[in-house]
Amino acid sequence: MPAPDSFPSSSSNWLLAAGLGAAAVAATLWANRRGSYELTGRVVLITGGSRGLGLVLARQAVVEGARVAICARDEAELERARQDLVSYGAAAADVLTLARDLTDANEVRTMVAEVENRLGPVDVLVNNAGIITAGPLDNMELRDFEDSMDTHFWAPLHAMQAVLPSMRRRGAGRIVNVSSLGGKVAIPHMVPYSASKFALVGLSEGFRAELRQEGIRVTTVCPGLLRTGSQGQAVVKGQHKKEFAWFSIADALPGFSMDAEQAARQIWNATRRGDGEIILSLPAKFLAGFHGILPGITTDVLSWMNRALPATGESEAANERRRGYESESALTRSPLTALTRKAARANNELG
Repeated sequence: MPAPDSFPSSSSNWLLAAGLGAAAVAATLWANRRGSYELTGRVVLITGGSRGLGLVLARQAVVEGARVAICARDEAELERARQDLVSYGAAAADVLTLARDLTDANEVRTMVAEVENRLGPVDVLVNNAGIITAGPLDNMELRDFEDSMDTHFWAPLHAMQAVLPSMRRRGAGRIVNVSSLGGKVAIPHMVPYSASKFALVGLSEGFRAELRQEGIRVTTVCPGLLRTGSQGQAVVKGQHKKEFAWFSIADALPGFSMDAEQAARQIWNATRRGDGEIILSLPAKFLAGFHGILPGITTDVLSWMNRALPATGESEAANERRRGYESESALTRSPLTALTRKAARANNELG
């Protein structure tokens, strides 16, 4: 028979577990509350909307009755995305695809003008276009930093400047800037990516602070790992196959990575509520929160993690930029990456 003292202790443990469980459920329900801003009849412009997270966001928008414009560089990819959106119930006239180079300010201005002429003033701008470059710092070149800044800082700035005049005249609008956990915490082997995403977080927060009084809400989105299927499009440098292996396996692990559909729903809910920021996935929230309290210790911990990542590539080809799909190995084709390969097939990432 257990000692009498064990009963209170056991009861306290159960009460603590129940309290933590209730708190987790309440936090989830609070994070997923819908908000009052409806997408029905709105004009939504999504950059990088032809595949991955951008395409998932576009699907959910058309299901809700939005008129959606998506842009990317690849016309064939855009056409597949257009057909995909029509299959989700969108009227052909309510889906506009635009092949544009978002790093060119003039092309962005003409793109927004075309959206306004064909669909109407942009109600919601989603700056989602992105590139990922993974590899050791010593294998990175100036071009890698410039390309990341062009895509993650200058392109969103061009797009925001292009839609703002109309939003200001109407005194309303939503802008969603998809940054990253890497814009909160600098991740080893992703320095150009993190540096540019940090810049986007600062840009987004500054725009929100100044535009809210004009009825325009800016939301900064910082996802952790997402299973969008985009890992094959990442640029890898250094020991290419080893770099792609750690990146693609981490991207596929349940518990560490979030399903793209779930992420998109949370992004739209944050947009409807007009939230200032949303960090996606529990591991990402934990790491961002820990870094916010103890930034120096977080960086030191990440420096230890860096020791487990592939060493600097010493061969002549180490600085060569290769796509993930050009750096496949037995590991990246194994069951460890099954979820991301499934997402790639579903989200137009195999073009």
